[in-house]
Amino acid sequence: MGRVGAAGATTMGPHPTTQRTTTTRGTDVHDDELIARAKAWLAEDPDAETREELAKLIDAQDLPELTTRFTGTLQFGTAGLRGELGAGPMRMNRSVVIRAAAGLAAYLKAKGETDGLVVIGYDARHKSADFAQDTAAVMTGAGLRAAVLPHPLPTPVLAFAIRHLGAVAGVEVTASHNPPRDNGYKVYLGDGSQIVPPADAEIAAEIEAVRALANVPRPESGWEILDDTVLNAYLARTDAVLTPGSPRTARTVYTAMHGVGRDTLLAAFARAGFPAPELVAEQADPDPDFPTVAFPNPEEPGAMDLAFAKARETNPDLIIANDPDADRCAAAVPVPGDGWRMLRGDEVGALLATHLVRHGARGTFAESIVSSSLLGRIAEKAGLPYEETLTGFKWIARVEGLRYGYEEALGYCVDPEGVRDKDGITAALAITELASELKAEGRTLLDLLDDIAVEHGLHGTDQLSVRVEDLSVIANAMSRLREQPPTQLAGLPITKAEDLTKGTETLPPTDGLRYTLDGARVIVRPSGTEPKLKCYLEVVLPVPTHADLPAARAKATDLLETIKRDLSAAAGI
Repeated sequence: MGRVGAAGATTMGPHPTTQRTTTTRGTDVHDDELIARAKAWLAEDPDAETREELAKLIDAQDLPELTTRFTGTLQFGTAGLRGELGAGPMRMNRSVVIRAAAGLAAYLKAKGETDGLVVIGYDARHKSADFAQDTAAVMTGAGLRAAVLPHPLPTPVLAFAIRHLGAVAGVEVTASHNPPRDNGYKVYLGDGSQIVPPADAEIAAEIEAVRALANVPRPESGWEILDDTVLNAYLARTDAVLTPGSPRTARTVYTAMHGVGRDTLLAAFARAGFPAPELVAEQADPDPDFPTVAFPNPEEPGAMDLAFAKARETNPDLIIANDPDADRCAAAVPVPGDGWRMLRGDEVGALLATHLVRHGARGTFAESIVSSSLLGRIAEKAGLPYEETLTGFKWIARVEGLRYGYEEALGYCVDPEGVRDKDGITAALAITELASELKAEGRTLLDLLDDIAVEHGLHGTDQLSVRVEDLSVIANAMSRLREQPPTQLAGLPITKAEDLTKGTETLPPTDGLRYTLDGARVIVRPSGTEPKLKCYLEVVLPVPTHADLPAARAKATDLLETIKRDLSAAAGI
């Protein structure tokens, strides 16, 4: 998993890069070396914007800022690269991307893919189109074939295109739901799923071997700009997630969260015959500055406020939201007499699983360890195989015989034969189909959640998420929990404590802690893409009848809040 480096940059390797901050303006050898390193970088920077930015820092002798940017490099790992835009090796910029592309090209050639196709997609963030073009130029210069999607498109279109076109690899330029100042570089191999070890380390080694950018051939042409044929093939494939003849009556409000999902989702909904979604106009157009939200993530407080306002005007059956690259899908539902509420990712995960089971799905159901254990109970009751993986769709997508996979962070794979990754477009189709079926029965998604709770037990989930400026806060919290582990939370004894860095019988090592309690579970881990410590909480309570649900929900809420408070105290956060 990756780590988030200083000043918001994300280092995607196995270890965080150590930062050294200069506190004086002296001229000791370290500062001289720093300035020399910055000047060397400036000399080969191909981007006029970042050259100007860096030149100003050098002229101002801004040693603290230069130290932040030049002590270490963004590390390439299983999530590729992600970090803040700007000049220097600890930022996302054209120089870093060219090196990453050169490393990927060298890796592919070393694997015998000397003239294979690399397909490249990109979102609408700042510099995304430039990074895509640089990648295409590097691949072409290395003797590979490159094809770039025709315009900013959802990440799942790129994941689909890799397999559809028979590519040996794919690159998506996106920072997903990160803040506006960030961008990223996600790598897929020919199976259409994201890289996992050891490919990440092997690509990182090839990147490290790249020296001067002048040694990286970058022709000005020679790659293909695709037309909308691939997009149309993706849209045709979306039909596979729906049942022929199913009701298509649910009315929706939709927000693209200033991202690239709108046109693809509207086209998919039109193909399916659903009513055209009512758009949240303020968030409908791609905008890399994300002006209406603090963080362009449907899970963040306030991000859905405009969607709720639109729903109050139009009274739909469902609100659908994508994140900016449209690989995630959020849903909100009306609560009689109490406005609207977001469904948790685990709730949508259980609803989609139940929907698939009811329509006769066969194959393995899979989820990450931080997602609700409810999926396992649904699969067991249906007689279906079930697997648990490490966090991330790079692991879920590789489950043998996968039929459905999800992660609590709003990621759902409902058509693994089409897209072996999370896909916010097809997930939106599936949840809207389910809402339509229930509507035809005079029921709602909340009614089905009640049924699921009575059948399988109430699985209450919550999250304690702590965003930090100083990464040492996360490291200290993890150390404290390892050195002084709690023995109980909310009065529930911890029956099993696992340090996941050691791995388990079914999982490879990862940085995390898992506590099993009597009727509850807690997982603590640093985020792989943001400066956050994330704690995932679940309590499971039996619910004999529907009449018992209110009391069970109240008890679950109380337990989760108490676990959250006790865990926060134990971690010192």
